[in-house]
Amino acid sequence: MADIQVWTGTSTFFPGDTPFGFYDNDTAFQADADKVAKFCAQRLGYPLMDVELQSGSFYAVFEEAVTVYGNEVFQYKIRENYISMEGASSTTSYNNQIIDASLNRIIQISENYGTEAEVGGTVTKHTGEFTTVPDQQEYNLDQWATDQGIEGGIEIRKVFYEAPPAILRYFDPYAGTGSGIQSLMDAFDFGSYSPGVNFLLMPASFDILKMQAIEFNDQIRRSAFSFEIVNNRLKLFPIPSAAGKVLFEYYKLSDKQDITRDGTGLITNVGEVPYSNPSYTEINSVGRQWIFQYALALSKELLGYIRGKYTTVPVPGAETTLNQADLLTDARVEKERLLLQLREMLEQTSRNAQLERKANETRNAQSTIASVPMTIYVG
Repeated sequence: MADIQVWTGTSTFFPGDTPFGFYDNDTAFQADADKVAKFCAQRLGYPLMDVELQSGSFYAVFEEAVTVYGNEVFQYKIRENYISMEGASSTTSYNNQIIDASLNRIIQISENYGTEAEVGGTVTKHTGEFTTVPDQQEYNLDQWATDQGIEGGIEIRKVFYEAPPAILRYFDPYAGTGSGIQSLMDAFDFGSYSPGVNFLLMPASFDILKMQAIEFNDQIRRSAFSFEIVNNRLKLFPIPSAAGKVLFEYYKLSDKQDITRDGTGLITNVGEVPYSNPSYTEINSVGRQWIFQYALALSKELLGYIRGKYTTVPVPGAETTLNQADLLTDARVEKERLLLQLREMLEQTSRNAQLERKANETRNAQSTIASVPMTIYVG
């Protein structure tokens, strides 16, 4: 085996001794670095046996352990709150920030339903018109869109074919209050038999009933104006006998199919959530203990790889077999156990788990109180 310097039993940490230097200027990290090195070395058998690692090796696994701990915690926070984070600013750090549950993103998602229900939405609705041709019943609105320079096609949402409301046709401002008798009779061609002025104030329901009667008259006794539209081919009923304007509302299919919007400076995926490495000083004793154990597991793994270079080592009169396999097996099991333990703890502190626990506490408290005997007060 090459004659290289191994762990001597002491070390002195200086900023710059770790590979990345994430926490080198953190005074708490500086204070714990040498302690972690000593802890890991002694758990690996020093001073009863040599540990083929140097202080820099222990500093490296310590830095990695802190980073893994922060990644697990922040990944949990992202999973817990991502729907509230998406679309928010990606330039402000979320470290040391409380993330409130927000409905903003849910409302944005629901706006797509508003487009279809025509109660809002994110797609612009346009208005178009064309001129009818006498004796032509069918009109190709796809061709109309092409003539207008619209690429990708259109989706017709409404055709304006209805007659004006009754109140617009039958209101007479010179015949008293409400819809006048004179104008109503004119609608039935009996206006010459009615007085020109009415001084009687009638209830609103009276006006509404008369308007409905006029509209029913239009539907039953007059031609029914309607349309049929299939694949943007519009058919008018009855067949137009003269030129006129037909108005309609439509969406551009290119607008509806555009599912993206500019996300510059916004969170568009989990990789853009602005979490940085944790502050080691702010990690409590529970978190630091996990970090120490994970650093030990990483040290075992690193030592196992080093000892795996030489399966056996000659000693006076014999050979000794190194414990590379045991170190690697133990390290992998411990790393998996520690990660599982941390993830389970984080899941148990999720918002949903906490609310469920509080609900169970409330039910149990109510059940306990209900079993307490109720004494009869005697004055």
